[in-house]
This record gives sequence, C-alpha cells and structure tokens, in this order.
Amino acid sequence: MSANRRWWVSPEDEDSVCKKLLRKTRESPLVPVGLGGCLVVAAYRIYRLRSRGSTKMSIHLIHTRVAAQACVVGAIMLGTVYTMCSDYVKRMAQDAGEK
Repeated sequence: MSANRRWWVSPEDEDSVCKKLLRKTRESPLVPVGLGGCLVVAAYRIYRLRSRGSTKMSIHLIHTRVAAQACVVGAIMLGTVYTMCSDYVKRMAQDAGEK
C-alpha cells in the first residue's frame, strides 16, 4: 500500500473562503461580476415580489432563477471572449515578432 498523504489536507493548510474568493478574482475577474449580477437580479425580483399581480409564485421564482442564471452565463461568456481575444492578440504579436 502506498503512503499517499496528500488525500487529507490539514486545517491550517486550507484556504479560507475569503482567500479562495480573492484568488478566484485574480484568476478570472468576471467571477465577482457574475456573482454580483446574480445577487442584484435576485434582490430586485424579491423586491418586486409584492407587485407580481396575478402571476403564480412558482412562475415568478422560475423567472427570477432564469434572470439570475442569465447574468452568470453572460459574465462567463464575456470572460471567455476576452480571454480568446487577448490570446489571439498575443499570438499575432508573437507571429509578427518572429517575421
């Protein structure tokens, strides 16, 4: 039996939630944008809950979930497009430098 000691991480080696969020923010800055958009949409839709009219509660909650997910997916797509464009520009600059 091999002595694999990396399967358990001691509590002092673990990152806190705040440290993980800061690290993710540095790696991909649109993560907090997506999270913030999701929270803003959810808060707005909860605020508008009283004036939903004759709409059923389940339909209102489904619309809230879809709108919040749209913000997150939009942030992911923006991050992907930004990364692809920046990689393309870097590659073009390298190709121009080699010629």
